[in-house]
Amino acid sequence: MKLREFAKQLGLSPTTVSRALSGYPEVSEATRARVASEAMRLGYRPDINAVRLKTGRAGAIGVMMARSGEIHFAEFMSGMAQRLETADTDILITPITAHNDEDEMQAYRRLVESRRVDAVIIHSPRPKDPRIELLNSLGLPFLVHGRSETEHIHAWLDIDNENAVRRTTEHLIDLGHRRIAMINGLRGKTYSIHREQGFRIAHQERGLVADPNLMVCDKFSDESGFRHARSFLERANAPTAIVAGSTMTALGVYRAVRSLGMTVGQDVSVIAHDDVFPYLTAENMAPSLSTTRSSMRAAGTRCAELTLQLIAGRAVDEVHELWPVELILRESTAPPP
Repeated sequence: MKLREFAKQLGLSPTTVSRALSGYPEVSEATRARVASEAMRLGYRPDINAVRLKTGRAGAIGVMMARSGEIHFAEFMSGMAQRLETADTDILITPITAHNDEDEMQAYRRLVESRRVDAVIIHSPRPKDPRIELLNSLGLPFLVHGRSETEHIHAWLDIDNENAVRRTTEHLIDLGHRRIAMINGLRGKTYSIHREQGFRIAHQERGLVADPNLMVCDKFSDESGFRHARSFLERANAPTAIVAGSTMTALGVYRAVRSLGMTVGQDVSVIAHDDVFPYLTAENMAPSLSTTRSSMRAAGTRCAELTLQLIAGRAVDEVHELWPVELILRESTAPPP
């Protein structure tokens, strides 16, 4: 089916249809959704080679993946794929060494030189992130999944990490807990800094001081949750509650509590942040896990949409989205024994 024929079926101009499929911001969300739906129903796909010749675009968005890999990345990518399958835009994944800044910076330079992508999405930024300065200097459109305090302008989407942990900690303090531990994310990342701020603020506003000896930073995993929770709970003055950075971390915390002959929700309260993994649901844990919740897959879908808009010419300073999180109380939190 040709573009004109498809546009005629919709009662729209070929220009409007083309712009809707390309993610141009001046096309309304309702029109974009309608065009995408009808394209799938009728089997319409633009001639990619013709589009690339006309626009000079590569038809791909780049992301970096650490060779160690992790489930949060997989969920985010699923969300990206959900949006891009109707946009005739590919995802180019470049493997890099985890926590190796120079490896990642070189990868961005190669992408720009090869012209294989139209934009990139970067993850887990730091307050002064050198990737943002580099990508600005290279002139490659990019979106940050997270936020940075750098002076260089950048488009971003983030969740309200500070308020998420602040609310969970306030809930535990209001239940009567005074010895609260936190297993945070990787040290130096903006999200983990914001979460620690929320943890400290919740204590301060209730006349308490967060114990630095009950605060650790690590990757989100069952193993790290078990190791740190076990270390906390074996102390003479053990915490009565633990704030976990993710549901994966909470799995390890649950194991540690049980290994010491204690019960979650009775001897120790546990609350975590839930990225909404379809294969690890907080409500199905035993006991069901209290969480703040924000879908990683939804973030991937929205980041893909915003990146398409940046490629289409939307101003960078217009793309700043801060998502609130939902607090869901279940069986894992209760007053201290």
